[in-house]
Amino acid sequence: MPSFAPLKNDLILRVARGEEVERPPIWIMRQAGRYLPEYEIVKGDKDFFTCCRTPEIASTITIQPIKHFKGLIDCAIIFSDILVIPQALGMTVEMIDKQGPHFPKPLKSPSDGQYTQVIDKSVDVQKELDYVYKAITMTKERLEGEVPLFGFCGAPWTLLCYMVEGGGSKIFKDIKTWIYKYPSESKALLRKIAETCVEHLALQVQAGADIVQVFDSWAGELSPSSFQQFSLPYLRHISKKLPHRLQELKLEPVPMVVFAKGAWYALNDLCDSGYNVVGLDWLHDPAEAVNIADGRVILQGNADPGVLYGSRESITTLVEEMVVGFGGGKKGWIVNLGHGITPKVDPKDLEFFFKEIRRVTEPTMKEGQKCVVS
Repeated sequence: MPSFAPLKNDLILRVARGEEVERPPIWIMRQAGRYLPEYEIVKGDKDFFTCCRTPEIASTITIQPIKHFKGLIDCAIIFSDILVIPQALGMTVEMIDKQGPHFPKPLKSPSDGQYTQVIDKSVDVQKELDYVYKAITMTKERLEGEVPLFGFCGAPWTLLCYMVEGGGSKIFKDIKTWIYKYPSESKALLRKIAETCVEHLALQVQAGADIVQVFDSWAGELSPSSFQQFSLPYLRHISKKLPHRLQELKLEPVPMVVFAKGAWYALNDLCDSGYNVVGLDWLHDPAEAVNIADGRVILQGNADPGVLYGSRESITTLVEEMVVGFGGGKKGWIVNLGHGITPKVDPKDLEFFFKEIRRVTEPTMKEGQKCVVS
C-alpha cells in the first residue's frame, strides 16, 4: 500500500468510530460534479466515462470541491460511478448527455446468453478497474492529508436494476419481472455483483481510500418484504466480507457506510446490517431516526437537496431543525444531504448551507451570529 501524508483532519473517521467530537463533519454526495463551473471546464467535451477512466482528470475533479469550499468540507469522494461494476462484469454502459446511463444491451432473461456470460465471468477487478485505484492513489497524494478520501460502490440491488432496465426507470417493469419470475437467477446474479463489490471496495482501500460507502439508490423501489430478499442480504454480504478481504490484503479495516435511498421502513434492519454508518434520505425525521438507531450506528444525512434552490432563510431553518433533531452534532452524526446534490444549484447557496451548519454547531460561534456568503 502506498504511503501518504498523515491526516490533518480526521473528524469524519473519529465520528464513524463513535467518538465524541468538537463539531459534526460535513460532506455531500455528488460533491464533485457538474454544479461547479470548474467541473465543466475540466470535463470540456470529453465523455463522462472518459473522465472517470483518466486518473488525472478524475483526481482533479475529486479535489475541486475541497478547493472551492476551502475548510468547509471534511472529506473528498473519488470521482467515479457506481456503474463501473457492470462494466467490469462485461456489460457496455454509456452515459448519454442530459439523459443519463444507458445499457445498449441490458439483460433480458436468464436464457438470453448474456446472463450466463456475466455469471460465469472470472472478473479480474484489479485489471478491469485499475483506473479507479490509480485515481485514488493520485488524489491521496495531492490532498497531502488535508481531508480523508471516500471510496464507494453501488449496492447489488441498484446495480441489477440498471443492468436489467438498461438505465433509469419510472415503473421498473423489467427488474420486477426478473425478481418475481426468476428469483433464483436474480439472487445468483446479486451474489455475483456483491462479490465483485467486495473486491472493488477492498482495492480502493488498498489504493488509499480511508472510508467507503455503498449506494443503494433504488432501494425504495422494493417493498419491505422484497427488500429482505433482494437487497439486505447482499448489503450484509459486503459488510461481512470486506473486513475479511482487507485482512487478507494485510490492511486495517475502514469505516463502512450504507445508504439505502427510500427504504425508510428498513432503518432498524440497516442499523444491524454490519455498517458503522447508515445514511438517511430526507424522508426520515432526524429525531425519530436517532430513536430507532439507539446508538447502534452513526447516522448520516439528511437535508432535502431541494432546499438549496430556496431562500437563505429556508436553509437556515432546515439546518437548525436538523441539528436539533440529530442531537446537536457532538456525537453520532455526519452532515450530508438526503441524496446527491442536484443540477443547477448555486455553489454560493451550498456554501451558505455549510457555513450555517458550522455556525449552529461550533462552540466558537456566538449565539445569534449569522454567516456571511457573498
